[in-house]
Amino acid sequence: MTHRSSSWRKLGGLAFAALLAACSSTQTTSTSGAPAATAVQTSPAPDPNGISMAHEADINKLISQMTLEEKVNMLHASSSFTSGGVPRLGIPELTTSDGPHGVRPEHGRDWSLDNAGNDSSTYLPTGIALAATWNPELGYAFGEVLGLEAKARGKDVILGPGVNIMRTPLNGRNFEYLSEDPYLTSRMAVGYIKGVQDQGIAACVKHYAANNQEIKRAKVDVHMSERALREIYLPAFKAAITEGGALTIMGAYNKFRGQYCTHNQYLINDILKGEWGFKGLVMSDWGAVLNTMEALHNGTDLEMGTDLLQMPNINYHKFYLGDTVVTLVRSGKVPEALIDDKVRRILRVMYHTNMIGGKRSPGALSTKAHQQTAQKVAEEALVLLKNEGNLLPLSKDKVKTIAVIGANATRKQAMGGGSSQVRPPYEVTPLQGIQQLVGTGVKVTYAPGFEVTRAEKANPKLIAEAVQAAKNADRVVYVGGWTHGYTDNWDGGAFDAEGADKPSLTMPFAQNQLLTAVLQANPNTVVVLIGGGPVDMTPWINQTKAVVQAWYPGMEGGTALAKVLFGEINPSGKLPVSFPNRLQDSPAHALGQYPGDKDTIRLEYREDIFVGYRYFDTYKVAPLFSFGHGLSYTSFGYSNLDVRQDGDAVQVRLQVQNTGRLAGAEVVQVYVKDEQASVKRPEKELKGFQKVFLRPNESKTVTLTLPKDAFQFYDEAKRQWVLEPGKFQILVGSSSRDIREQAEVTL
Repeated sequence: MTHRSSSWRKLGGLAFAALLAACSSTQTTSTSGAPAATAVQTSPAPDPNGISMAHEADINKLISQMTLEEKVNMLHASSSFTSGGVPRLGIPELTTSDGPHGVRPEHGRDWSLDNAGNDSSTYLPTGIALAATWNPELGYAFGEVLGLEAKARGKDVILGPGVNIMRTPLNGRNFEYLSEDPYLTSRMAVGYIKGVQDQGIAACVKHYAANNQEIKRAKVDVHMSERALREIYLPAFKAAITEGGALTIMGAYNKFRGQYCTHNQYLINDILKGEWGFKGLVMSDWGAVLNTMEALHNGTDLEMGTDLLQMPNINYHKFYLGDTVVTLVRSGKVPEALIDDKVRRILRVMYHTNMIGGKRSPGALSTKAHQQTAQKVAEEALVLLKNEGNLLPLSKDKVKTIAVIGANATRKQAMGGGSSQVRPPYEVTPLQGIQQLVGTGVKVTYAPGFEVTRAEKANPKLIAEAVQAAKNADRVVYVGGWTHGYTDNWDGGAFDAEGADKPSLTMPFAQNQLLTAVLQANPNTVVVLIGGGPVDMTPWINQTKAVVQAWYPGMEGGTALAKVLFGEINPSGKLPVSFPNRLQDSPAHALGQYPGDKDTIRLEYREDIFVGYRYFDTYKVAPLFSFGHGLSYTSFGYSNLDVRQDGDAVQVRLQVQNTGRLAGAEVVQVYVKDEQASVKRPEKELKGFQKVFLRPNESKTVTLTLPKDAFQFYDEAKRQWVLEPGKFQILVGSSSRDIREQAEVTL
């Protein structure tokens, strides 16, 4: 594998063409002039879903030499993050690692952090931030960092990306996921997976499927229509397998239609391994296997984490797929061929990643190039939500004093969130980023204003100090929003963390009281929100001029934020999820069930396909900030839309011009509306996008090809995708609610 010294740069030549074909159906007639990257070495002879079948004879020979006990030993964990090998045949243990946005700190073979000081990894922005870039090329660069660092740390599988749909804004793991929209999620995930796996490391797409909340995640039984499953909740998983070529996939904790997802006949055998032809490895989430016979017959290949259920007396051979399986095979109750299939899938991953029969190239850990990728993603992820009176960008020449207010301005986030903890060599906080950028020419003061504690009560003394600081400053930068909890431990509160959902959308730690007082003291306050999703802004949104959504922006987040605030970087992020005015406006809460019936733990997705903007637009509910929304310091004009059929596809062409005075990037979004259908369809659905970089006054022709499936819906009666002939509107704009051009096509 070739390590590129500047991994965020645009890919060039054939590498770029191949990536673009896989990641997006879009193109432009000109691109920004970044240097071309070197070609990436890939594994030989992939089948259509990406698994190399070149070593089947070698794999069958190995299986023929293995005892039953050796085979079964490969089907379950051998420590916290490894599964069993066969040393006498040269089969190593398979070593996995969290997480989706950085290689997790070392645990060794137990569950206690080693703290040896040699496990510092690049802390990339979290998944929702990556999706906010709307840039699949950055998805590839993101994955490339993970693959190289996992390899340098001796890992074989990186447990990501997470592609579960953001059904409710309360979900504690939304920060790890990508979007409320299956198309955007798919495009970003495919880039990520290819970036990881081109480094010779396996990606593990998770959590399959319908894991859309953390509360009751191990008990809830999800029920939805087949149409919702096919149109909303499965497309990103399908793209990850059939386009991204993901080598492994992780089953979810929850039940789906009465059966646990990790050993669900319909999800795994019928759809994943049947319809999609998946030849790779299905592993459980940690402790998600709960029935031996179901796991054996319903497609689970590797059981991980059941030691969490056995502590402190751990016997890995007593896993559900342990010694019991040997007994079942010996007694004739389970055919050995079933075990062979599971071993074969594990070995395919091992051969594909050069664990067996090859030599790995070196990885790279926490390099300057990787830190630059983290910064680049953060820069393109920041979303300018509001900017009245052009309060932003701030000017180092005109502003003499800045008050930075809010505990998140100094709080480091890398070790929060649960399993996605990362230990970076450093983390630039928002306060540090601002101080470093302005230097000695601007006086910067700091007041925390609130405390990150379990009490969550307003501190009058801290509020008074913050108000005084605001009064004494020309401009205020308030840095608040969510944190991952009160502590870095998993018991640290129900905000943006695995195993817990947010109790509400109200900002914690009495921030509304603080922010209201700060805005009264100084109306020239920029509100910067950290976190994995929206907050309820209704108490103060009408009093503030500027709002920036910063997500969890990674180890260079403070640097990126400062550059955006002071105009050295023009913001280009777009929301990958709708921001509601209030929680009750979200479809899961307005129409569906959450968090599930108290007695049966049955959860009905009654909102059906109307998730996110599909609900807001169809049911005429105004969001606070719409899906796809994001402002710039420049302006863009759309013109000359031309839509025409090209075989089974539709080609969309238009001109985009930077009509302002600053260089910037616009995300051209293409939505499709079916004017008349036999079923209720959304008002519009995202089916294409392209991020376009433009100098002042520069124009580019953007060409996007919408394939046949962009116009289809899933017919439950026929149990297949159908395209009903008729008229479709092609809507092109800057967000789901900012449509600039439209045309009609008859199919």
